[in-house]
Amino acid sequence: MAKIETGPTSGGMSRRNFLKTTAATAGTAALFSAIKATFPGGAFAASSGPEVTGTRLGFIALTDASPLIVAKDKGIFEKYGLPDMEVLKQASWGATRDNLVLGTEGNGIDGAHILTPMPYLISAGRVTQNNQPLPMVILARLNLDAQGISVASSYADLKVGVDAGALKEAFAKRLAEGNSAKVAMTFPGGTHDLWLRYWLAAGGIDPDKDVETIVVPPPQMVANMKVGTMDAFCVGEPWNAQLVNQGIGYTACNTAEIWSKHPEKSLGMRADFVEKNPVATQAILMAVLEAQQWCDDMANKEELADIVGKRAWFNVPPKDIVGRLKGAYDYGNGKVVDASTGYMKFWQDHASFPFKSHDAWFLTEDVRWGKFAPDMDIKALVAEVNRADLWREAAKTLGIAATDIPQTDSRGVETFFDGKTFDPENPAAYLESLSIKRIA
Repeated sequence: MAKIETGPTSGGMSRRNFLKTTAATAGTAALFSAIKATFPGGAFAASSGPEVTGTRLGFIALTDASPLIVAKDKGIFEKYGLPDMEVLKQASWGATRDNLVLGTEGNGIDGAHILTPMPYLISAGRVTQNNQPLPMVILARLNLDAQGISVASSYADLKVGVDAGALKEAFAKRLAEGNSAKVAMTFPGGTHDLWLRYWLAAGGIDPDKDVETIVVPPPQMVANMKVGTMDAFCVGEPWNAQLVNQGIGYTACNTAEIWSKHPEKSLGMRADFVEKNPVATQAILMAVLEAQQWCDDMANKEELADIVGKRAWFNVPPKDIVGRLKGAYDYGNGKVVDASTGYMKFWQDHASFPFKSHDAWFLTEDVRWGKFAPDMDIKALVAEVNRADLWREAAKTLGIAATDIPQTDSRGVETFFDGKTFDPENPAAYLESLSIKRIA
């Protein structure tokens, strides 16, 4: 297994630095002067702005798409010289993939709010038609934490929590009766698939042998649980909260309870768009980074819920969104946490920075479950897809304080709720420590 460089991390951006950053980015003319300084010489020095006035970005109706929606809704893209940006709702992650393959030239999209492993799976041709690779890049992480694993109300008496072991006997009985339990996620090899698999396996339940794993688009999770199609699911908010509000099931755990401050969605773009439009790429990045800072301000949570709840975006009552945005978690099983530390982070704790060590974990988990070969070169693929360098350029152009820009591409060793540790320097040791997996 390849090694990933490690290094220390530091805390999130202070409110003072946020205000300083906002002031520093007020003028479009100053922005483009900074961009030209970032790309000295040639066409970039002569450029008066981005190469294009916009492109199409996809999103799924999930709270972690908020930075893209806010950047569009509040005119932040326009502020950075991109008045024609479109942020388009996608029906599923499969549709997102297909539209990325088409690109805007084929009436698709050039980028998206996306499950972090998907740009890797697409780049490697693992999930595309005829296994045709489409080079993708990750420009930023969109958030940390706050996905959920929910269980149907028929299992209320088991009081399932972060330990999935409480379901082991019930699921085994279902299997023996020829009616295996169904657990849903949103895309094979994606983050929700990996959280669900990790949770089940840590509880002694094999996700490939003891249950039937099915794919359901996020906005359809609640409806499917309501009609009894599934026994458990993993998805982002607001769908776990809506399930509780409708009395159909309960939250077993916030994924932050599995891995505190874990990475989740990313801003992924077609590599050819980034190569052809370096100034526009920086403008997109800067707009998204500014939107992430706005989304992270607790004073903006009510407005944020109102914005994304609109029919044009999620078409969800803001009350199903705002509570968990603020860290108020009613699990629906009698457990209530008024000030959870596992609420969604858009900027603090370096939420926006795409740590390469985190991508290495996702790839290692996809090796664990057979999505990639055991001998794959993790480091090489991460180096191709993860463009943390472009994030740093955007952050510096924005005037973000040096203390808020990670100095290394690794957050170091990560620890999970069951005591397992992942050292990005040694993915093989992590895999060896796992008892349920698809590799020897």
